[in-house]
Amino acid sequence: MTSTAHNPAELLHRLRARVPAADSPITHVEQIPARTGKTAPWPSWASPEVITALAAHGIAQPWQHQATAASLAAAGTHVVVATGTASGKSLAYQLPVLSTLLGDPRATALYLSPTKALAADQLRAVTKLGLDGVRPATYDGDTSREEREWIRQHSRLVLTNPDMLHHGMLPGHARWGTFLRRLRYVVIDECHAYRGVFGSHVSHVLRRLRRLAARYGGSPTFVLASATSGDPADAASRLIGLPVTAVTEDASPRGATTFALWEPPLLPPEEPDLPPVRRSALSETSDLLTDAVVAGTRTLAFIRSRRGAEVVATMTRRSLDEVVPGLGDRVAAYRAGYLKEDRRHIERSLLSGELLALASTNALELGVDLVGLDAVLICGYPGTRASLWQQAGRAGRDGGEALAVLIARDDPLDTYLVHHPSALFGRPVEMTVLDPANPYVLGPQLCCAASEAPLTSSDLQLFGEAALPAVEGLTASGALRKRPSGWYWTHPGRPDVDLRGAGGAPVSVVESSTGRLLGTIDQTSSHVMLHTGAVYLHQGVTYVVDNLDLDDAIALVHHEEPDWSTHARDVTDVSVLGIRSHVDAGPVGLFLGDVEVTSQVVSYQRRRIATGEVIDTRPLDLPVRELRTVAVWFTVSPQALDRAGVEPPDVPGALHAAEHAAIGLLPLMATCDRWDIGGLSTANHMDTEAPTVFVYDGHPGGAGFAERAYAVAEAWLSATMEAIGACACEAGCPACVQSPKCGNGNNPLHKPGAVQVLRTVLAALATA
Repeated sequence: MTSTAHNPAELLHRLRARVPAADSPITHVEQIPARTGKTAPWPSWASPEVITALAAHGIAQPWQHQATAASLAAAGTHVVVATGTASGKSLAYQLPVLSTLLGDPRATALYLSPTKALAADQLRAVTKLGLDGVRPATYDGDTSREEREWIRQHSRLVLTNPDMLHHGMLPGHARWGTFLRRLRYVVIDECHAYRGVFGSHVSHVLRRLRRLAARYGGSPTFVLASATSGDPADAASRLIGLPVTAVTEDASPRGATTFALWEPPLLPPEEPDLPPVRRSALSETSDLLTDAVVAGTRTLAFIRSRRGAEVVATMTRRSLDEVVPGLGDRVAAYRAGYLKEDRRHIERSLLSGELLALASTNALELGVDLVGLDAVLICGYPGTRASLWQQAGRAGRDGGEALAVLIARDDPLDTYLVHHPSALFGRPVEMTVLDPANPYVLGPQLCCAASEAPLTSSDLQLFGEAALPAVEGLTASGALRKRPSGWYWTHPGRPDVDLRGAGGAPVSVVESSTGRLLGTIDQTSSHVMLHTGAVYLHQGVTYVVDNLDLDDAIALVHHEEPDWSTHARDVTDVSVLGIRSHVDAGPVGLFLGDVEVTSQVVSYQRRRIATGEVIDTRPLDLPVRELRTVAVWFTVSPQALDRAGVEPPDVPGALHAAEHAAIGLLPLMATCDRWDIGGLSTANHMDTEAPTVFVYDGHPGGAGFAERAYAVAEAWLSATMEAIGACACEAGCPACVQSPKCGNGNNPLHKPGAVQVLRTVLAALATA
């Protein structure tokens, strides 16, 4: 039998009791008080039928922010409602959309979400209201051909995602002509998810939608829903290309939340001369999740990686079965890449209570309605404060008290945050960064628009000031042809444009012996995760890759349970193509510019799982990848380094350590995470002719992160220096200057030198 611990304070006490008080891993506990709600009367324009349906589901009156946003939308104002998780943002767009659909039997509406799961959840919510004539339907990659035809002809509320809008609806706009002509609303849910290159692509997909709707006579009002974010009106306006009014005052009630920051304990060194290391965040999360399940607490654990989610679920199931045989069956992993049937089964099992806990990637971060959760464990800072609060908000959705625990990884940013709680609590969340003018996004999107209908001069205004030069360049290259009536797409097929910047078709993971499709991995990650010999985890089962065929986008694997893990090694080079902006600070230079990055995975290490011992290093023959992107970099003269006490033999390690820590701390300043960015350091770069540290966007054309880093360079590098200096280790560790993604095996690194490098850079910038 399991007991029930609904009170978060009680559950936190149980978790804290795992170790002696003197060794408590809890560095800070933030008590976020409960909040009472403020209601508003139903707007006079709202449909009585909709009001009655909502009342039947327990909604007597809207919250003030819901009524305000809904009335703005009903009046034709483009609006973004940016309030906390579980604040009822759905009602803010459901009320005007459903009222309009019932009041005008010809009107249509389009709902866009970043994930299929969220669209399916919204379909359930609208269907439950039982409103005749709305005919809601999801239209995505899982929709059958027969259903798609019915939806085009009959559905008045189509729920889809930007990928399907881009690949399926806009290219076939003639078949959607009636729907587009009658289109009154476009709802963009969880719009803060549209950042970086993906957000830049989506911004142009929405401009293409506006253009085609106008061709058929439609002029929809946009209603956007977002987590709290910095300047949501500006971000929403950049996304849709129109002025947007923001509603940010959250009037919904909220149960009290206990938020704990948790730093895993130090383990005794395996040998006297080795520095101590911290227990892994995955192991710590697994133990906490086990304790939560034994206590009968419905818990969601967010894990940064697909592999990590599988590992935590497997470890938790094993621990639970040792306590109560069969209890492990109430825990599952959840991540992108699962087949549709597996995802739906897991979602149903959690909602029914059959599952008590999930170890999930951020696939469940967005607004899927997971009612009744008591606690959330966040294994590693998710990269942005917006995501942190979004994940923490999954608990306590029924209005009850909630517990959230952030478990720090051995990572510079995580370590900094658990010891600087003021950087998390009481701080505004980041601005959403996207760049519609990115030429690697704008050019392909203009080709898509031209393939849908010839581009005219007036059309180009939709796509921004950079559109005309881009079209002229596309014409010169032969992609477009200019005629008196506009610019035409010259090729027979459609442009092949991937919104998510994954760089090609996803790689299918197939079991050699059975031919069974296990899942998919994007092309970019496949070099690291699916190289020949790599260990691959799927739903708790371990496989080893037999062969990776990039031409056919398939990886063949076999079931095996080795006692080792695999770690890819790569080599990277950066060439400066041009400088956009720079600061001359005497012996120090700070630059923003365009670069070309070449990288190649050249080998992999096999390491013992139990000890981390390197068994061997095996060569790989994978193609070189080239990336033209945007970087921020700084140079320091050798003389300045010498004056700072950094000896010439220590310069490579000092720069390398500063680079790692700077990459780790940039997510504190921009809506990225360290996997969105890369870096390179060298004691004498051939283009700068000086000791140099580069940090670059890991997406073609850039994603806006380097620009943000350049703009806040002093604050960013100050936090980086402080994080390194505050770490108690002597030679450098994962909590300060070691990186989990280093292609050189974290060698060389010189921690004291990194502090001196950053101090020299900051002193020069302060006087520039």
